[in-house]
Amino acid sequence: MRLASYVTHGRAGFGAVVGTGVVDMRLRMGPRFPTLLDVLREGALDELREKATGVRTDYPLSDITFLPPVVGPEKIIGVGVNYVGRPGEYKDPVEETKYPSLFFRAPGSLVGHLQPLLVPHESEQLDYEGEIALVIGKKGRRIPREAALDHLAGMTLCNDGTVRDWLRHGARNVTQGKNFDASGSIGPWIVTLDEFDASAPLRLTTRVNGELRQDDTTANMLFGFADLIAYISLFTTLTPGDVIVTGTPVGAGVRFEPPRWLRPGDVVEVAVPELGVLCNEVIEEP
Repeated sequence: MRLASYVTHGRAGFGAVVGTGVVDMRLRMGPRFPTLLDVLREGALDELREKATGVRTDYPLSDITFLPPVVGPEKIIGVGVNYVGRPGEYKDPVEETKYPSLFFRAPGSLVGHLQPLLVPHESEQLDYEGEIALVIGKKGRRIPREAALDHLAGMTLCNDGTVRDWLRHGARNVTQGKNFDASGSIGPWIVTLDEFDASAPLRLTTRVNGELRQDDTTANMLFGFADLIAYISLFTTLTPGDVIVTGTPVGAGVRFEPPRWLRPGDVVEVAVPELGVLCNEVIEEP
């Protein structure tokens, strides 16, 4: 299934995307499940799938305003420097990658598919980072690597947008540069694991105004999906709806000479064939 959260006709909802339309699952799941996050927390994906099967769509996709697929997750955990070649992009010495490099993002830093990314007043260095994001479907702590993928509801796409000069405001943290309002995006939907092989390599690309900037596969990740889930769950309980953004390959704008920052009018597309295309235009913050 492809599961999206959205606003239509002035009402927030969620649904199953079928072709070019969406089945309104808030209507069909009833008052117990006002959001997709509630469905995940109650372990009701099978019930949702059954009620969505064979049903005509209620709205065309053109009638909805996309929200992040999971609205209000408890945790959004980002992973840094996680593809072969990424450590070599840094001029500063990079320690041996014995453990993943992690940071947190606030929900308000990510907008949905087709919603604008904002260049903030404080900087001109807004950059893109195309990534695959994991959505947790089953609660777990100290999850064994071999069982890690069983804890996933599905995957989605993320532009882990970064305000580069603000990454260096603190000597050893990146929080500020990763959390400007509407600096990144996530979506367009969650694709559940019954739709593709999560253990097979996925090809990830990022285009800016149609120009290919990033192109790699998850076979080149330093820490794979199962590794990340197992490691993160050692120190925190992963709960349904939590998002793990798994890292970006080489080719971000900061690594060009001169750097190629995002400007108002630019369009960023992050794509994985199995997951879809996440598209956002860049505008100046009002």
